[in-house]
Amino acid sequence: MAFSWAYCQALEGMAGVTIPPRGAALRGIALELERIANHLGDLGALGNDAGFAFGLAQFSRLKESVLRASEVALGQRYLLDLIAPGGTSVDITEPGRAALTACLQDIVPQAALVRRIYEDHAGVRDRFKGAGTVAPELAARLGLTGFAGRASYQRFDWRVDLPCEPYAGLSVALAQHTDGDVAARVSIRFDELFESCRLVHILLEQLPPGSHRGEVPEPALGSFGVGLIEGWRGPVWIGLTAADSGAIQRCHAHDPSWQNWPILEHAVIGNIVPDFPLINKSFNLSYSGHDL
Repeated sequence: MAFSWAYCQALEGMAGVTIPPRGAALRGIALELERIANHLGDLGALGNDAGFAFGLAQFSRLKESVLRASEVALGQRYLLDLIAPGGTSVDITEPGRAALTACLQDIVPQAALVRRIYEDHAGVRDRFKGAGTVAPELAARLGLTGFAGRASYQRFDWRVDLPCEPYAGLSVALAQHTDGDVAARVSIRFDELFESCRLVHILLEQLPPGSHRGEVPEPALGSFGVGLIEGWRGPVWIGLTAADSGAIQRCHAHDPSWQNWPILEHAVIGNIVPDFPLINKSFNLSYSGHDL
């Protein structure tokens, strides 16, 4: 979804249009729901990789509740077609808004409880702590980005540093950690999960009236547009150049996995082989995104 946002943002920049406030708010809701769902899924998988199937069961259940609420509110479980040029392809319904609000209010205390279990469980703590460490100095030298970078004290988040609508007025809290190991990346995921729930609640409560989508005229030949947004994995960037008749002449898409894969190589050095799946999942990099 972050790629859809960046692509449409670049296209809108080429055409010189600003999307309606309601469309911007709905995009923010969708992006944060994607972050919530992915962090929930990965937190469960990380528990499973540490031999703690209870975590997988609980977070899988919570992720499923988010996906079902998303379908009620916006017509899709994964919202892959929601972001469209000019805003969003559909508007949220009032029953859908109520369903999302209730779902997130239910998730926060349950996820907080499982977080305490993760932190208090000796076996899980032993597997997470010290595994796959990326020191802040190495992270800075190699350009580690996204939530994995923030776990190694790289204090960058485009929602904070380069906020577009609707993030400009939300005062997004920057999650950060200094240890750079699996435990730190798990901690960052929890912090971002709770912050995303807060952001969605605010956006739902303050959803502007009006249209959710505006017209995007055909961009002029040779015009150039850039789209950038902080996706759940990290910053996504897309550059577009227009051809004749509104076609795209050139497109470059940059996924955060481009620069993070080489750092995973360093993270696994000196660790036992059974910890590789755990370390790998703590980054959860994109294979297809790296090959774009």
